[in-house]
Amino acid sequence: MGLQLFSRLFTFILNQAMVRIAPPQAYGIVAIQFDLLLSTILFLSREGVRNTLLRVKKTGPATRNMSVLPVLLGFPVALATAYAYAHLAGSEVRAQGHFDVSIRMYVLAALLELMRCPDWERSAMAELRTGIRVRAEGLGIMSKTVVTFLVLVYDLRRGGQGALALIAFAGGQLAYGAMMLGTYVVAYGVDSWWPRRPPLVEGKPGHFFDPELLRLSLTMTSQSLVKHFLTEGDKLILSYFSPLQDQGGYAIAVNYGSLIARIVFQPVEEASRGFFSKVLGNTTANVGSKAENDVALQQASTALLFLLSVQAELSLILVIFGTAYVPFLLRILLPQQYLATSAPQVLSAWVWYIPVLAFNGGLEAFLSSVATPQDLNKQSRWMAVFSVVYIVAAVFLFNMQLGDASLVYANILNLSARIAYTASFITSFFARCGAPYLLNWRAVMPKTQLLFCVAVSAVQILWKLKLLGQRRDLHGE
Repeated sequence: MGLQLFSRLFTFILNQAMVRIAPPQAYGIVAIQFDLLLSTILFLSREGVRNTLLRVKKTGPATRNMSVLPVLLGFPVALATAYAYAHLAGSEVRAQGHFDVSIRMYVLAALLELMRCPDWERSAMAELRTGIRVRAEGLGIMSKTVVTFLVLVYDLRRGGQGALALIAFAGGQLAYGAMMLGTYVVAYGVDSWWPRRPPLVEGKPGHFFDPELLRLSLTMTSQSLVKHFLTEGDKLILSYFSPLQDQGGYAIAVNYGSLIARIVFQPVEEASRGFFSKVLGNTTANVGSKAENDVALQQASTALLFLLSVQAELSLILVIFGTAYVPFLLRILLPQQYLATSAPQVLSAWVWYIPVLAFNGGLEAFLSSVATPQDLNKQSRWMAVFSVVYIVAAVFLFNMQLGDASLVYANILNLSARIAYTASFITSFFARCGAPYLLNWRAVMPKTQLLFCVAVSAVQILWKLKLLGQRRDLHGE
């Protein structure tokens, strides 16, 4: 935990320097378009296989061979995605220095990440060796940040005026993928890279890939595709409608706004997914005694409700204090050239977005751990509906002159709908398991004492802000 926190803070400090060096146009391409390219390759290639292997307890060659699939899928997916992006990018984007080379570097970085076998992550979860993943991610993030910063500084000193900006960020992404892969290779070796010959079944060769897991992986991949476009919908809209300058402003605002999500929520969501998959593995597979399943359901419900109650209390504090003090923090955090962009409005909207993001992450971690292929197919259909709601809401709010913050408010509406759906699914899941009494949603509500303290704090903040405004009026500021 210490290494992860240090790496995040270290990254934040160097990012402060980088956004002051990199041109807004280059930062917009990297943070919006290249990041969308990278995440699309990774989602399509590995998400379904990784989630499948994390939730099963099977062993054997046919199961372990599933770890080879992301790499096999990654090559054609990466080439097709990169080719499509390079030919669909606008002329302003293609005119940036070293654009084609940077795309190739991002594709190579994606392939390096895909070579990090899902079986390693599964083993780390099963053996409770979470330190391996934390160490790999911490070293990867620090390597990425240092490489990017050094290339930007070199470009600045040679008077390049941002000519190497895209190369700098692409090199950092390559360093991240290489460091992550190297850390796992040191821990587990390279045996998982090579497929194993399945044993004979009645004198005939067995299945090279487990058929049941393969079908589940395909289902999860299709579901992940819908989720991916929901998650990255803002980047798709910005890439098409906004000029590069505005994309840079939005990108830096989201970078700061998502800092809490990257430091706290993402690790918690992934740890929760591993916990629920392990605890409820027998329950979802219809094995084990009723007493064992009841204990597992009790543990899962207690953990879920506790997680959501903590998130509710922290979110309440964040909204009260964040809405008041974010305008003052913006003058410290944002570079001068970004204060005149939509970045301040986007960051102010993120104060309301973070609590919704936290709730959705915890609930969907539970759903992905226990859902059957039929459940995932149903969720995919609903998420397609939610994506339409998001697009309609974003366009409507843009027409209401809310600017780039429209995307954040539309995402709040979108995630709220997903939260309602996921909560309904979890309620029905406990009912199907014969234990609806274990799920008391009222336990999520903040305690009365906290509500009272927050209310008093809100009144004091409003009073002090009013006094501050009166003093400014007196001094003519």
